[in-house]
Order: sequence, then structure tokens, then C-alpha cells
Amino acid sequence: MAAAAAKHHTFYAIGISYRKADAEMRGAFSLSPDAIDNLLVQAKAEGIPSLAVISTCNRTELYGFAQHPFQLIKLLCEHSNGTVEQFEKIAYVHKNEKANNHLFSVGTGLDSQILGDFEIIGQLKLAFKKSKSYQLINPYMERLINAVIQASKRIKTETDLSSGATSVSFASVQYILQNFEKNSSQRITLFGTGKIGRNTCENLIKHIENKEITLINRTKNKAELIAGKFDLVVKDYAQLEEQIAQSDILIVATGAQNPTVSKDLIFTNRPLLILDLSIPKNVNENVRELENVKLIHLDELSRITNRTLENRVHFIPQAEVIINDIHNEFKLWQESRRFAPTMNALKNKLALLKEAEIKGNRTKITDFNQEQADLIADKIIQKIAGHFANHLRDEEENMEEAIELLNKVFKLEQIVF
Repeated sequence: MAAAAAKHHTFYAIGISYRKADAEMRGAFSLSPDAIDNLLVQAKAEGIPSLAVISTCNRTELYGFAQHPFQLIKLLCEHSNGTVEQFEKIAYVHKNEKANNHLFSVGTGLDSQILGDFEIIGQLKLAFKKSKSYQLINPYMERLINAVIQASKRIKTETDLSSGATSVSFASVQYILQNFEKNSSQRITLFGTGKIGRNTCENLIKHIENKEITLINRTKNKAELIAGKFDLVVKDYAQLEEQIAQSDILIVATGAQNPTVSKDLIFTNRPLLILDLSIPKNVNENVRELENVKLIHLDELSRITNRTLENRVHFIPQAEVIINDIHNEFKLWQESRRFAPTMNALKNKLALLKEAEIKGNRTKITDFNQEQADLIADKIIQKIAGHFANHLRDEEENMEEAIELLNKVFKLEQIVF
């Protein structure tokens, strides 16, 4: 197992995001829940020791250990509709410390399309939980994600980086507020009640005075659960076409892998605003052929800025201080891992010496007390090991030499780092 782990000693973060990939390209590389499961199964079969995958509207990323990043790139392309050639043009590959930095930046909302959007940390938690269920999370990655979660919590509570409403779901509501008169009455249909749909629904209720909102979902009972909470109308999926004809605003957040709304569903001459919050796009571009229809995709919504979002920039330095603080703690733990195998080998060697001495003197000493001898010897071993551990921590620049000396002095078995 040690030799196998040594072959995959490099930690990588590979992926694509809104920074260089437009919505269409992000859609090509997006992964459905089933695709993520299949990817993890294949990764385990191929000997990848630790891997986590996230796929959101803004990014698709793989975090894991591999001999070479192409192992992870290949997995991504095989389970999405993206190609290696496309990946090379728009993607990023981060290694070891840079990969750690990237995960901290993503998990704390600093790399979000809308600065301070903390939904991503929940998505990361779920991704790591899923990988753990496949036994695909090693101690390093588990410790790392816990450090990122800690940083996210502190930034949320100690700074105003996440002040005000956030996320694409809020941006869609903000767009409506900016483009319709305050007291006007718009008939709004929300198609899709997944996480983005639920968040959008809550923001609609909270910020828009008009409450004429209708929910439609392929699975009606899911829509009914949300509607009951807010006292909204629910209609059957079969009534979608009829409902669109009665709507002023259609918000689409179905999370489907292919478009669910096209011009063939639109039989109305009244002005219709369609907000597509989905990746891949859930609204066919052919709706733009209809003069009465205005289509806005989430990329356009995400570019909406207001004073709240602009103010968040001022809190980035505070967030970075918190990240550096927690990241440095992780680095200390990481450094201690370098000599942990040697310390374990040293403790084992000292324990063997203890057992040999006790065995040799048990019959020679009158009224020999085994329990007391074990207790005293174990305390001595802990103190000796503690002194050596402190020495190795202090020898930051010459740690490898210090480890080699310990191996020679105590004739320890060779350690694989």
C-alpha cells in the first residue's frame, strides 16, 4: 500500500470555471450526479487513491491525487461531453500548494462568480461526503476540506464578505426589480424546484411585492412541498405550455442535461422575459427568434453589480488574513506528516526494546510489578519520542537529514515518504 500511495503523491486541482469558459462550454463539461458516481467508480478501479468532484453552474473541478494530471483530465472528459482539446484551451491545472490555495479560494467564496457566494462550500461538503462513501478520501484531503470549511465559517461570521443576499438566484430577482416597475403586477412562473429553484423562490417571496407566483416541476410533489411553505400555486408539468402563455416572467431552473424550454412551447404575443438559471442551458436559443421574448442567461445575471456586491471587495483582505491563518495551521500539520512515519517507527523500535528488557528482567527481580514497569517505560518512550518530534519540527530546512540520522542511529526500517 505504501508503494502504491507513493506513486500518487501529487495533489492536483483541475477544472474549468466561468473565468475562461462560457456557459455553453461549462455545459459541455458539466457532470450529472450519475456521471460523478460513474467517474468515482472508474477512478477507484484505476487506482486513484483520493478524489472529489464538484459540478455547479459556474465550475466543474476534480481535486485528487495522481501520478500525472492527465489521469484526472481523462476522467473528466470521458464522463462529460467535453474534449481534451477543449479542456487545454480553457482549463487550469494546479499542483500541490497552488491546488491547496485554489481550494481555499473556491470554498470561501473568493473565487465565486458573485463574490461572497457561500453556496459553494455546501457543494464541496457534499462532494467530499460522496467520495468518502466510495472510500476515496485520504487523511490529507479530509484534513484539507475541514480546514477550508473552518475558514469559510470564520469569514462568514467575522467579516461582511457575505453581507446582503447573494447568488445567481438573488441576481435574477434583482434583475426583475431593476426592469419592472415596483408596484406592477407580473405573473411569474418558476419551472424547476431544485436548490437554485428553491433559493429563487425564497428570494422572490422576500423581495418582490407581487406574490402571483406559480411553481411547476416534473415531480409535482416536490413543488407542492415548497408551495405549501409559501402558499403558492402549483400546476402539473403537462400544463407548462398553457402556463407560459399566461406568464410575464418565466424562470427556468430545472437542472436538466438538455433544453426543456424551446420556442415550440411559446404560444403568446405578450412580452415574455425568460431567465435561464441552469447549466447546461435549459432554454433553447431558438426562443430568441420570437420578437416578444427576451432571454437572459445566468452569465448575464451574474454580471449585475450593485453597491452591496461592490462593497464586498473591501472585505477581501480580512478574508485573506483568516485563510492564511488556517492555511498555515494546515501546513504545520502537513509538515508533521513528513516525519510521522519515522516517529511511528521510532516508537515501535522503543516498544520492542522495552518488551525485551522487561522480559529479560521479569524473572530476575523479586516481586516484579509488570503494570508499574509498563507504565514507567511507556512514559519514558513518550518523552523520548516527544523530544525527537520537537527536534524534527525545528529542523525545517534539514528535516530529511535529521530523519536519515534517526533511521541510522536506531536502525529503523526505511520509510516511504
